[in-house]
Amino acid sequence: MCHGYGELAQGFLANFEPVADASRTIIAPEALSRFYLDGTRGGSHVASSVGATWMTREDRDHEIADQVSYLDTLYDVVMAGVALDAAPRVTVLGFSQGVATVCRWLDRGRTRAHRLVCWGGAIPDDVALADGSPIRASALSLVVGSRDVYATPDRVAQQEARLRAAGMPFRTLGFVGGHRLDDATILALAAAA
Repeated sequence: MCHGYGELAQGFLANFEPVADASRTIIAPEALSRFYLDGTRGGSHVASSVGATWMTREDRDHEIADQVSYLDTLYDVVMAGVALDAAPRVTVLGFSQGVATVCRWLDRGRTRAHRLVCWGGAIPDDVALADGSPIRASALSLVVGSRDVYATPDRVAQQEARLRAAGMPFRTLGFVGGHRLDDATILALAAAA
């Protein structure tokens, strides 16, 4: 579960408490670059809130490579503790900026997922959707709020058209709300796992 821009893993992970139980392990890594949300420069940051970002345009290719390596390593560490005969079903969810992160990870890394949930964000253009692409190994769900200011109806329609043109199966789930996670939708996704 990869958070969006300006979030921290701990707060993001709290959104998944409604589906947390002994039957699933929920992991929310934190982006590698932290910053002060109020833009404070110099001086005291005592009252400043901290957020994290997966990447900026600066040294972009190296940041993407670092993210892929980081997420593959985390996956390997977690899976090392799983019995070989357990074969868990893996769902990868990205929210907002985290969508691009998880898509690039599945596309360029070693990890494969049974399900991919892209929530309030789009699969980046640099991720291949052609036959044989690693991302096609995942059952894809797009999730969007009816009032999402970033995943607007036009952007969602463009994403859906790109997926249809690539012949990639997907489903789109909607909920009433903005650019946020939604408890009822999280519960529905968990029930469908």
